[in-house]
Amino acid sequence: MERSRWFAVGQAGPYDDRPGFVAADRALIGEDAKLAVVFCSQSQDVAGVVSQIGDRAGEVPVIGCSTAGEIATAGAGDASVVVAALGGPGFSVRTALATGASGDLRHAGAVAAGACQEGTGLEGHPHQVLLLLTDGLAGDQQEILRGAYATLGAGVPLVGGCAGDDLRMTRTFQIYGDSVHTDAVVAAAVRSDAPLGIGVRHGWVPVGEPMVVTASGGNRIFTLDGRPALALYLERLGRDVADCGSTEELAQIALTHPLGLGSRGEEARVRFIGGADFADQSLISLAEIPTDSLVWIMAGDRESVLEATDAACQESLVGFDRPPLGMLAFDCIARRRVLGEDGIKGEIDRIAAMAGGAPIAGFYTYGEIARKKGVHGFHNQTLVVLSVG
Repeated sequence: MERSRWFAVGQAGPYDDRPGFVAADRALIGEDAKLAVVFCSQSQDVAGVVSQIGDRAGEVPVIGCSTAGEIATAGAGDASVVVAALGGPGFSVRTALATGASGDLRHAGAVAAGACQEGTGLEGHPHQVLLLLTDGLAGDQQEILRGAYATLGAGVPLVGGCAGDDLRMTRTFQIYGDSVHTDAVVAAAVRSDAPLGIGVRHGWVPVGEPMVVTASGGNRIFTLDGRPALALYLERLGRDVADCGSTEELAQIALTHPLGLGSRGEEARVRFIGGADFADQSLISLAEIPTDSLVWIMAGDRESVLEATDAACQESLVGFDRPPLGMLAFDCIARRRVLGEDGIKGEIDRIAAMAGGAPIAGFYTYGEIARKKGVHGFHNQTLVVLSVG
């Protein structure tokens, strides 16, 4: 039976003339396009790329973000533009934008989720997901999800990721229509007459003894086991505060040594250490780590990360009775560093194999979103896969 939906991916590199137009043209291959999702390196002129995509997309709704690397079926990119498009009568889509997110992160999540549900045009499609692309540098990302959850309830799964800026950790961009924003949340409520599956795995394992968060506030950890958090974190890794004097140096260490929160193994919620206050030696995460939490330093290797890739893809395909139309992958930049260039190719090849030849698209993130049950849904250093049936 002919499908009532289509999904396609286009990619353009740094040497393509008008890369936004090229990527959009390669993705918008079907009739009745409902959504274009853009992943764009900041090595590109992001505003120019968005204008080029608008020239090709016309009235098609567009959302997207800047990246710490791009993913497409052909492989990973570092200065490219990737566009994923879907369409056909089997999909219905509504998009939304919330600006000034850092002023009230929970409100921004509620605004994005609520606007996506307003009006008509979403009826008649039993499978749904809310796709969120956020500014991971704006503050505690779990607050955005709390706002979305409070608006939508438990019946709507959440999926997506935090925009990147190639590890500069200074400013990320969110794309909505023909405009480029920072400190924003963009969203698309996608409904389909076929399954939409989410898989999530991280592949990190705890090392050493656990630590107790003895003082924290929001996404800042002040003390671990009663000691300044930065000093104890680095000590556990055989390092000294004097040898790590900048956010950039700390980020390079933290990429392969996140904190695991709540429990051991795959059930742990992984938190990336995105910075520190070197004056008071507090650690800054991208999401809340409550006082009295038990945390572990985590580690991983190529094998554990690739095993998690397989498991995430398999989980996203549970309930499918045929290969998907395509996959969206939200992959933490830290996993890319663990894999190395050969491992990156291997990971994308594995995702493509799981997709059964269907196109894949995505980006390397500063945080991942996947909530299928419960309130929690923000992840770090994790792979999240959305399979589109």
